[in-house]
Amino acid sequence: MFGRLCDELIGAGLGVHAIEMIYKGRVVLHECFDEDRAYPVYSAAKSVTSMAFSLCCDDGLLSPQTVLSDLIDGEYKELFPTGFDKLPFQRFLTMTAGNFPFRPQGDDWLRYIFSLDTDLCDTSFHYSNIPAYLVGVACENAAGIPLAQYLQKRVFDPLGIAPPKFSTCPKGHFYGATGMETDVHSLALLGQLYLQNGEYGGKQLISKQAVGLAVSPHVFTGSDHYGYFFRIGDGCFSMVGKWGQRCIVYPAKGLVTAYLSDCPDRSQELFTAVDSFIRRQSTL
Repeated sequence: MFGRLCDELIGAGLGVHAIEMIYKGRVVLHECFDEDRAYPVYSAAKSVTSMAFSLCCDDGLLSPQTVLSDLIDGEYKELFPTGFDKLPFQRFLTMTAGNFPFRPQGDDWLRYIFSLDTDLCDTSFHYSNIPAYLVGVACENAAGIPLAQYLQKRVFDPLGIAPPKFSTCPKGHFYGATGMETDVHSLALLGQLYLQNGEYGGKQLISKQAVGLAVSPHVFTGSDHYGYFFRIGDGCFSMVGKWGQRCIVYPAKGLVTAYLSDCPDRSQELFTAVDSFIRRQSTL
């Protein structure tokens, strides 16, 4: 049954590197059209930054209402724009912390961000890499160790995932918004962890409460809903990166679907094809 999806993707000419499905805890499809290796997942890295935030909450270091600026290096405090020192993590996690440009620039990203004329009172959804970068920096300071190391010990090692490649800013801070590379099976396992409410192999890696907050709808984007760096759809939630990188979790179906691809102009078409196929399967 699941193999028919591959035929449909090939027939549509959609450039998929690899796809995997985990159904009721068992891998039922693992197909690689290109080399089975790590590929860039772009903004799906934001969902991994959300995981780091959840871990910090579970450790009692942070909460959604913690003021993010409290965890920014002291040397930048005199640069904070008016009102920045009042914004809680939740505003950044939901992309409602102001109308930032898309990405940070220069050789000191924090200094650049704090120099911007940003309307911090704007609570509507504005998609940007900057909120995820700020959350990553703040979580790293809260954890007291490099965030890649924190995540490896707490999530990736228990899942059996080899260290993914992560990017840092020019000052060495965890980027958090993009720059991650991983293989399709590892991406699917991250989705499986969230399908199982943070439990894996008999251990609660992330609390059920933290998972629930992350994948609940907090703001409408104009086309779907957004959680804590997760896209929330009808009966599903997703880790999403540009050009067709996605891990979709269908809780009611007990299904995780992850794929890596190279579809700069057809990523939405790819998602629609995969999602439509899954919804047509009456036995799921």
